[in-house]
Amino acid sequence: MKIGIIGAGNIGARLARKLAASGHDVKLANSKGPQSIRDLAEEVGATPVTKEEAVADAEVIILAIPFASHQGLTNLFGHAAPEVVVIDTSNYYPFRDGAIAEVDSGKPESVWAQEQIGRPVVKAWNAVLAETLEAGGKPAGTPGRLAIPVAGDDAKATATARQLVDQTGFDALDAGSLKDSWRQQPGTPAYCTELAIGDLKLAVEAAKRDRASRNRDALMKEFASAGGALTHAQIVARNRSVTA
Repeated sequence: MKIGIIGAGNIGARLARKLAASGHDVKLANSKGPQSIRDLAEEVGATPVTKEEAVADAEVIILAIPFASHQGLTNLFGHAAPEVVVIDTSNYYPFRDGAIAEVDSGKPESVWAQEQIGRPVVKAWNAVLAETLEAGGKPAGTPGRLAIPVAGDDAKATATARQLVDQTGFDALDAGSLKDSWRQQPGTPAYCTELAIGDLKLAVEAAKRDRASRNRDALMKEFASAGGALTHAQIVARNRSVTA
């Protein structure tokens, strides 16, 4: 497939590498222009392009950008085909994105995101840490293979997203509609807790909407105060303990 990835940070670059390795034609773009990511794109097997070039002939567009940046992409999708599958990997963190009243009032993050860009989205790869994405993937059928939740409203689009999740090394859990995607947002038991598909299904079902934002903010405060001293395993363990 022709895949355009907007965002070349921790998640976007890792997805580019994995999807290119799976045989897809991957174009990678960021906010600064192709020259700024030329070396990175060459390293991961992608083509560095402008945002407009990334979406122009794409069959799939992956948004791996800070959450608030969706507001600047409305005009971009005029360059994309009507049937393109858009996958949103972002998460809302008020300390970084600024307060967004609609999301603070309970609107699911990816529902808000699709309203900003004017296209339906599927939510995937948001509930996985960059290190997990880099090193935690396993071949299909591996016992204990980690899983990632995927939520969306269009059956064909969500099937495409689940196929791509599988190709990056993870089982894909059908986590329901986009309005239910709050169940995989930060502060929930499904968020960055490294679970196999059976346990992930239970985690999605166990999410408490009124606790998620409090859990998110408490965890971020703790991680910030640690000053980068926590290991990956410690971060996963804290996510599990606070959201359980």
